[in-house]
Amino acid sequence: MTARTCIPWPDKRLRSKAETVSEITDEVREIWADMVDTMEAMPGVGLAAVQIGVMLRLAVVDASEGRGEAVLMANPEIVDASAILREHEEASPNLPGVSAKVKRPRGVSVRFINAEGAEEQREFVGLWATSVQHQIDHLNGKMYFDRLSKVKRDMLLRKARKA
Repeated sequence: MTARTCIPWPDKRLRSKAETVSEITDEVREIWADMVDTMEAMPGVGLAAVQIGVMLRLAVVDASEGRGEAVLMANPEIVDASAILREHEEASPNLPGVSAKVKRPRGVSVRFINAEGAEEQREFVGLWATSVQHQIDHLNGKMYFDRLSKVKRDMLLRKARKA
């Protein structure tokens, strides 16, 4: 497939909620394949369809050490989250040149439709959990810096404009 270009911040699509996927079609599978290629080219550990301008609730995540273990998700939703938080440096190809430490639940249970069209629920921990939550935020029109204080967010956006 093909690595796609990530749309630049402040494109309004990055602030829009993505549409629910009604069924897993060949078109959806092609988008997922492009998303995996795009994620690998960044390189990153996850990507939401919104980031490449596709307004569907699709995400891919691969935080494995050797890569090649991407989890393909349609309509992912968190059904349970750990009370224990984990801090991790997050960034986005939609706003290159900046990053920030974000605290999120260390583990999450996520329900989604898999590549076979079946509903699946899976537990994610550590970097996998951080990435899944980051992608779901994108699908809901949120960026990682929305989780920062106003002062830190403003500083990050000023720095990004200069970059």
